[in-house]
Formats: sequence, structure tokens, C-alpha cells
Amino acid sequence: MSQLALFGGVGETLLMVVEVLVFALGIYVILRFLMETRGTGVVRGLSLILLSGIFVFLILIRTLELRRLELVFQSLANIAVLGLIVVFQPEIRRAIVQLGESPIFGRLLKRETKTIQRLLRSVARLSKEKIGALIAVERQASLSSMIESGITIDAELNSYLIESIFYPGGALHDGAIIIRDERIVAASCLLPLSQNPDLDKRLGTRHRAALGITEETDAFAIVVSEETGKVSAAFQGKLYFDLTLDKLEDIMETAMHQRSGAGAAA
Repeated sequence: MSQLALFGGVGETLLMVVEVLVFALGIYVILRFLMETRGTGVVRGLSLILLSGIFVFLILIRTLELRRLELVFQSLANIAVLGLIVVFQPEIRRAIVQLGESPIFGRLLKRETKTIQRLLRSVARLSKEKIGALIAVERQASLSSMIESGITIDAELNSYLIESIFYPGGALHDGAIIIRDERIVAASCLLPLSQNPDLDKRLGTRHRAALGITEETDAFAIVVSEETGKVSAAFQGKLYFDLTLDKLEDIMETAMHQRSGAGAAA
């Protein structure tokens, strides 16, 4: 009987430790989130008052067994929680949006991507104006080493921004831009050149770099020729030449959604 009581006591202690840890973790996450909001001074003061009040009231209520005061305190606590939700509604909404857009949930939930359509718009205009461009899209394998070789941009993917980066004479028009999770993370990046001896010797640096990055990683790359305005793409170590926008879209769909049916390689 004493052994059962001992095991029961240990179990209760473990449960209490788990509850305390979960409670402490919840408080830490909430306070860290609140401290990152715009009104940090107000948040610190409000948090200190609330925590101090809760601590003092709980001690008094539990020690003196003030049942009526406990009911009043519970009602006020519910009202305070609703008040905090109203006050910090913009910050809470922004946090939820950031959580939904995080890479972890993006991979799990397979949300619709705007990358393809925005890239198609930019490539169409670049091709029409005969503006040379090299675009690499990160997939599963990290391109961090190539990103470090360029200039950090970290901007939302935008077709007009891509055009301005590659505009002739611009400070960042040489090299590649790298796209990750619908963001332009860096420009003027150096990509590894393909060493394939069977490549046409007339191919320029952009085409060799596009092929090189897809030989070493699972990235997808797009090239716009400065001389002809023709569009090429590289994927899985293959180079696809003189693509229409429809054909480019098909290859991008294959590359980004793992569907079959990419165009014939040159």
C-alpha cells in the first residue's frame, strides 16, 4: 500500500512539473511576442502590472480562501484577456499571418504560389526589351552559399523589381538573383559554371551558370539572352532553349510542383 502511495506521489509530482513547465513556456512565448510589438513601453508596463496583480491576488485568494473574491477575480481575468485581444488585434493578426506563411507550414500545406505568374510577367518584358537576366529559384537544396556571394535584397517577389535589377548599367545587373519562398533574397550572385564538355562553345556565361546551378543542386534557373531576347531554362542538369512563355510555364510547373512533362532538352 505504501508503494502505491509512493508511486502515486511521484506521478502527481511529475504532472505538476509538466504543468508548471507548460505554463511557464506559454507565458514566455506570450511575453516575447508582446515585447516585439510596436508599443513596447506600454507592453512592459501592462505586463508587469498584470503579472504582479495575478501573483498577489492568487496568493491572497489561496491563502485566505476568499471564495467570493476568487469569483470576482476570475471574471476580471476573462475581461482582461478579451481586452488584450482587442488592444493587440493588429499584432495578433500579423503573427498569425507570419505563422501561416512560414516555410514549415508552406511545405506541409502546399499553398498556391504566385512565383510562376510573377516570373512569367517579368520574363516576358525582359525578353521583349532584350534585357539579359539570370534567375535561380531555390527548391529543397539550400542556395545559401550562392546567396552569400551576392547583395542581400530580401524583398517580396515583384516583376517590376526584377526588371529594375537587370536593367543595363544598374549596379546589380551582373550575376543572378536568387528566389526563395516567393522572395528575392539576393542579387548579383555568383553561380557555379557548368563544366560539361559537350556544351556548345558559343553558350555565354549566363547559360553555363544556369546549367551549373542545376547540376549541383535541385534549383530551377531561367535565362534571358541579352543579344536575342530568347528565353532558356535549366532544370535537373538539362538546358531548354528558345522557349515560349507557355513552354516555360510548363517547365516551371514541373520544377516547382514535381509534375512530369517538362519540355525536351536541347
